[in-house]
Amino acid sequence: MCRSIAELCTSDHKGDPAILERWLGNKTPDVFRAWIRQSDNNLLVAIDCERVVGVGSVTDQGQITLNYVSPDARFRGVSKTLLAALECRAASRGCLFCTLNSTETARRFYLAQGYVETGVPGGHFGTSSGYPMSKSLRAGV
Repeated sequence: MCRSIAELCTSDHKGDPAILERWLGNKTPDVFRAWIRQSDNNLLVAIDCERVVGVGSVTDQGQITLNYVSPDARFRGVSKTLLAALECRAASRGCLFCTLNSTETARRFYLAQGYVETGVPGGHFGTSSGYPMSKSLRAGV
């Protein structure tokens, strides 16, 4: 996850060490374990040859909070497959929509996956980007 942010999200952090420090600050093993233990959180990983190449998370309310891919697995369909699994998990919990805040880096990806922008962009961790988006999980809506 940290490599994904540092190496792939340069459109968002622009190499600014202060932004990277804030963004990566909560990506510690202890915080990650806490995310796993949250009862309303569904954390999924993508594995390739016994290596974790992606991580995603969706709450029982349909909010996608993580969708990161290893730079080593970029453009191999990992994010797309992980996103589909997150949406499926949300639908199985009765959610009609998934919501997320996209980075500038992932914005085109989410738009191509059927997400629509739903609010005014706002920065996170000191970035100037952060696009609220949603997608209906009902066919044809």
